[in-house]
Amino acid sequence: MLHLFLSEPIWNDNGDDNSAKMRVSLLSNLESVIWSVMASGGRSEARLGGFASQLLEMIFENRPHKAGSIIAKRSYILKKFFEGNPTRISQWFSRTGGGLGHGPGAKALSQFSFVNRDICWEELEWKGKHGQSPAVVATKPHYFLDLDVQETVENFLENVPEFWLSNELSESLKDGEILFVDRKFFVEFFVDLMYKEDSRDVWEVTSEYLKEECFSSLCKRLLITLDEWDLCDFLNMLHKNLNPRMELKDPMDSSYLFEVILSKCGDFRCFDQILLLNAVFNHGRQLLRLLRDEEAHEEKEKLEDIVSKICGIPNNDSSLASIIKDCFKMKNIEAFKLLGLQSWVIYYSLAEKCQTPESWELLFMHNEISFRKSDRYLFLDNHGVLEGGVSDLDHRASKTVKHRKKHSRRKRKRDINHDDSDNELLDLGTTKNRLDLQSNVGSWLLSIDEYSASWNSEDLPEYLSKYCLSTWMNYQCDK
Repeated sequence: MLHLFLSEPIWNDNGDDNSAKMRVSLLSNLESVIWSVMASGGRSEARLGGFASQLLEMIFENRPHKAGSIIAKRSYILKKFFEGNPTRISQWFSRTGGGLGHGPGAKALSQFSFVNRDICWEELEWKGKHGQSPAVVATKPHYFLDLDVQETVENFLENVPEFWLSNELSESLKDGEILFVDRKFFVEFFVDLMYKEDSRDVWEVTSEYLKEECFSSLCKRLLITLDEWDLCDFLNMLHKNLNPRMELKDPMDSSYLFEVILSKCGDFRCFDQILLLNAVFNHGRQLLRLLRDEEAHEEKEKLEDIVSKICGIPNNDSSLASIIKDCFKMKNIEAFKLLGLQSWVIYYSLAEKCQTPESWELLFMHNEISFRKSDRYLFLDNHGVLEGGVSDLDHRASKTVKHRKKHSRRKRKRDINHDDSDNELLDLGTTKNRLDLQSNVGSWLLSIDEYSASWNSEDLPEYLSKYCLSTWMNYQCDK
């Protein structure tokens, strides 16, 4: 039976050092196999553009007015933006029918034309047989809708330089809507402002945005743009600003788990270490899918042999203490890697071996985990999700006596929609079929999380392996 090492380690000098050394050696072999599987699955080296480009894209999406205010100060660049590009002209100035639209570009063009009619009115091109006079347009502004925008803007590009420096055009740019006409152009423009011209206002806007934006959003979009050495440097700098006494409280919070590691480790020098930690800590299911691929047959055989040998090592709490004591001699990141590999052994064993409710309950009792079984009258809801009611069968585990106390089951009534529309429940057949499904899919409330959540056989391997890992890490950090 699989041992989860959830009890406090016995800290003495009488531990089985040979067993600990054997476990560490096998875990190192396991690391090699996992690397082989990850390599066959493809280690992506793709980078999404540059760091600055991704940051600017985020500013354009989330704070377009900040970028718009910078463009408004440099409205002259729109002359280059529109020259020889009918599509951009149409998008910014026109409505669908080809006349002057009602957006900021159209508003800027009409306002400038009327205020400065003495220098530009003859550059306006009309779609009718004759042009409109300023006096007529003053009383009937909708006549501007008859303007041939394409030819008019081309005339302004060639003959009315004042428009491209005007307050009217500048005001139309401040909300940042112009960015979405062609974001690639403006990304390149801003990158040049940052690195070629070293424009202070651009750097101020980016600094403000970095302070205001959610940290997790920045990480998701920006960290992938760093090369391996820059990412390692970033993590090492981040380490200096985290509380070194941080404790792991929620084993299922992957981001918090990695934050604890960062708080303890200041020695990231190899990107491969980060990838392996991320794989065994957060992507157990993905690794298992890679192993189940036909092309990974050889690696799966090697891994099964290694896991079998690790699980065959005599298990007691002092063996975990011996491993953790060995971890003291290592760098923190090496120690966490060792514990992470052991947790993945547990994940793999549970996912592959625990196939029935009975096997899960034996595991709970062997590891002194009290549990309450959730008897569910299982149906598939409209979205294909299992659902049902929970009973109060409370199973208590101990080393000597296992008591099973029965309580009356609470029955849950459910209204079933008999409509033959798309909302119809999937037909599971007879009552016998439903009971068969119920016997194969268990769900339990566990004492290790104070019975706060109902765990099914699909999620238990991940939950228990992460719970074990967080427990061991806390032992490691406390010593």
